[in-house]
Amino acid sequence: MDHLRRKKHTSILSYWTVRYLLIIGTGLLLTALVTFWWIQQEAMNNRMQTTGLLAQEIADRSVSADGSLNIPPGLDQLIEDRKRFFKLTLEMCVIITGPGGELLFSQPQLTEDEMRHKLNDSLDAARSPEFKAAAAQIQGNGEALGQVVVLQSKRSLRHIPREEIIFFSILILFLIILSWLTIYLLSIKLAKPIQRVAAAASQISGGKYDIRLETEAKEREIHELLLSFQEMAGKLRQFEQSRAVMLAGVSHELKTPVTSIKGLVHAVREGIAEGEEAVEFLDIALLEAGRLQRMVADLLDYNALAAGIVSVRHDRLDAAPLLEEIVYQWKLTQSEDVREPELQLPAQPVFLRGDPLRIQQIIVNLLNNSVQARQPGQMLQLNLRLAENPQGNAEITVTDNGIGIPGENSERIFEAFFRSSGKQSTLRGLGLGLTFSRLLSEAMGGSLRLVAKPEQGCTFVFTLPLWR
Repeated sequence: MDHLRRKKHTSILSYWTVRYLLIIGTGLLLTALVTFWWIQQEAMNNRMQTTGLLAQEIADRSVSADGSLNIPPGLDQLIEDRKRFFKLTLEMCVIITGPGGELLFSQPQLTEDEMRHKLNDSLDAARSPEFKAAAAQIQGNGEALGQVVVLQSKRSLRHIPREEIIFFSILILFLIILSWLTIYLLSIKLAKPIQRVAAAASQISGGKYDIRLETEAKEREIHELLLSFQEMAGKLRQFEQSRAVMLAGVSHELKTPVTSIKGLVHAVREGIAEGEEAVEFLDIALLEAGRLQRMVADLLDYNALAAGIVSVRHDRLDAAPLLEEIVYQWKLTQSEDVREPELQLPAQPVFLRGDPLRIQQIIVNLLNNSVQARQPGQMLQLNLRLAENPQGNAEITVTDNGIGIPGENSERIFEAFFRSSGKQSTLRGLGLGLTFSRLLSEAMGGSLRLVAKPEQGCTFVFTLPLWR
């Protein structure tokens, strides 16, 4: 039922072209109707002006040299010539009346009653008259000798030649076809990359991340869409590979202490190890349990911080005493072959804005990483320096003389579950320390980055905002 109720979708090509055709067709037809109406009104006005000029010409010709009323001979031919010249219709009627309104001349021939009927009809305002009249007075010796009235039917005044109608209709049809063709070509141009992206997305949803898209396009937005999708597919492929590696790594790292604890406890329980050896086995089991607990805690902290549900304080902190206390507590947990870190503090107090517990987590993690990366048979030297940078932030720089980080790994050390090949073979851990530290620094408004160093050792710069 849900499938039957699902709305049927149409393609971009059909959706846009059909609707655009309806919109442009309706708009152009309405424009054509308004234009036809306006042309008719203009044609009526122009023809009435021409009719008025004709009436005045006939009135001027109907006055003799002595100023008396005289219907000129050949007036019929004159009227026919003017009809052809001004393109007036055959439905025109010319009437000349005397001083008393009597009929003197008409074309076509009219009786007195027909003349009066036409004149009364053209002047009747109570209804829409069939004819419109243009009149001109016949003047002679300063007095009115009569009147010339030229009647034109409204239908003829509004008449538009058939040729003009055909031309205008063809023009409207051409504009509709041209507009539709334009949106049709644009829709095809836009639909093709979207179809390619949709097909690639379908492959990704099916678990196939190795896709190739033709990203070259003249349009910047389409090019950016295809390029971004291609990069997203590559990232998803990397994430999928990382997920598989992570799952295998996490399973292995968690399985190792569990197996050790189980074997040690089983040996004590079965009496294989007794006395001091049993106590030693239990101590080792406790160490493995502690390591397992830290791994689980790292996973929980990382997931919580990545989800944004870990609260971070923003207190006013005096940086120098805080760093001294962190270094002192950390040194108590280290062996004698690790020298106490050298602290370089500014003469003036520096006040930070952050969470003291989270700052301690980050610095301790950086120091522990340095211990893990020390050169075999060489005394580890650590240096912590506090300073203010030109951007108005505090920088805590941690430097060691260890084996350093290879150039090919420097871009990936902050990725979750990533460990270099050297550490992977000698240490057990999930590879979340630096990832978690960077997330914590960003949550406090700071940053954590690795500074490239060509010689041995490495340098991390931990940035925090100053208290304002």
